[in-house]
Amino acid sequence: MNSIWLQDFLVLSEVRGFSRAAEQRFVTQPSFSRRIQALEDWIGVTLVDRSTHTFKLTPAGEAFLPLARDLLRQLNHARVHVQEVGSISEQKLRFAATHVLSLTFFPQWLRLLEAEEPLTATVELIADHMVACENLMLEGRAQFLICHHHVNAPVRLQDDFRSLVIGRDVLVPVATPALIGKHAVQDLPLLTFTQESGMGRILANRQRDGYFERNNPTIFSSHLSSVLTAMARSGRGVSWSPNSQVSDDLASGRLERVAAFGDLVDIEIRIWRPKSRQSGAAEALWSRVKAYSGRLLQAT
Repeated sequence: MNSIWLQDFLVLSEVRGFSRAAEQRFVTQPSFSRRIQALEDWIGVTLVDRSTHTFKLTPAGEAFLPLARDLLRQLNHARVHVQEVGSISEQKLRFAATHVLSLTFFPQWLRLLEAEEPLTATVELIADHMVACENLMLEGRAQFLICHHHVNAPVRLQDDFRSLVIGRDVLVPVATPALIGKHAVQDLPLLTFTQESGMGRILANRQRDGYFERNNPTIFSSHLSSVLTAMARSGRGVSWSPNSQVSDDLASGRLERVAAFGDLVDIEIRIWRPKSRQSGAAEALWSRVKAYSGRLLQAT
């Protein structure tokens, strides 16, 4: 069995289509299909239902999906551990972070964490949308995840992971004063998050809870908060943006809070890690984060 086949299967289950999955894996569709077939031959059962035009995993495929993630995570952890024992590779700290936090939070947080003593390991950061970041953690390709969090919108990292609060933020509905003055509240166009976005997941759950109404016309969607905020700055619509991203705009009057859209949404910034023991560098970092968490929260 080739671990590449496991990665292929996980990508296929995420994008739900052979063509898109082959594109993401940088192979031709026939080659990708042969690799999925090879995985099925190795397991001895069919994982993908090919009898319909819409993508669907078989019951065996659905059962194998969490096992494939766990297998890949254990393989990656084993590789890192053996490399560390054999001193084959330098010490690395592999972070995944959502796009907005990689720009607005991570550099400052890392600087505060290193204020008294620099880290001796090399820091690697992958910035992506929330679903991709979760997959990096579930597959063991990242040691830590930094993301926004709300209790009503849980992440996909459950019993095998733990987390600490390292910051706080607020989601604010914002638009230009000119746009707010031009439209009635119910006609204000919306700039919304796609389902891959962590903040989109938080807002969708708050809407289902009846926390706020969002029946306005949607004119644009993206998983990138920076893109939605830029569109709001240009007067295109209302975006729910983290205060850390728009505080200067609000102070200068370039953007205004759309008060009619309801109260602000308080959110946490959390760092996640697997419960299982990681490399020495990763465990040392976690100990430092725990020791300084209160101080870091006040500073951020």
